[in-house]
Amino acid sequence: MDNRAIGIFDSGLGGLTCVKKVMEIMPNENIIYFGDTGRVPYGTKSKETIIKYVRQNINFLETFDIKFIIIACGTASSAALPNIQDEIKTEVIGVLEPTCREAIAVTKNGKIGVIGTQGTINSGKYLETINRINPDTEVYSTACPMFVPLVENGYTEGEVARIIVEEYLAPVKEKGVDTLIMGCTHYPLLRKEIQKFMGDDVRLIDSGAAAAVEAKAHLLKNGSLCGSENAGTAKYYVSDTVVGFEELGSAFLDKHIEGSVHKIDIEKY
Repeated sequence: MDNRAIGIFDSGLGGLTCVKKVMEIMPNENIIYFGDTGRVPYGTKSKETIIKYVRQNINFLETFDIKFIIIACGTASSAALPNIQDEIKTEVIGVLEPTCREAIAVTKNGKIGVIGTQGTINSGKYLETINRINPDTEVYSTACPMFVPLVENGYTEGEVARIIVEEYLAPVKEKGVDTLIMGCTHYPLLRKEIQKFMGDDVRLIDSGAAAAVEAKAHLLKNGSLCGSENAGTAKYYVSDTVVGFEELGSAFLDKHIEGSVHKIDIEKY
């Protein structure tokens, strides 16, 4: 048993999709979350910049006594993690591998759609990983650069979200996919509009939730789950103002997080 915290980070509040799943399946675990709200979105940045950001985020999390890191960001997982995994001291996983395995396991017609930031799609890592696991799978990818700003500004439902969802997803829907990977942890906050457009027959894969399930499997295998019977605690850190994060984060997690969010200077790390 290991009562140290799990560290989780994302470019903004999207990683709370992963936090929510961790709280659901590992309710006794303590969580340290960092949302890089001052530098969101990652998907439009260069590979070199993303790698710099990820190094700083991990350096910050490692100032705490953590036992495991989940990179709850599709862009960071695909564009940065493969390049720096060997230099990270703490055991770490991204969303890429667990998400691809889940999608391959559930697809019935072998046609999988992947939506993500421009950086995630440009990296080609989802296509590469799916083809490595099952070369017979057909993969159709498209970038949805407006999704992150929509979520960060609270436009997760309604006419504005609907129009942009339809614009981005029409080409993927036309391919007849029966499984859609939401390759950015912000995207599940748009789940209602995405599911409505794609149809109930299309299975949506939540990359943050997939990573949380994978993390539990790792901790269970290594005997590192928290031994406490008390409910776990969560601390939240951001690189910009806490106000919007507290409001949207509380709504999404269905629990008040006001007062537990702190601003830090990520450039120090």
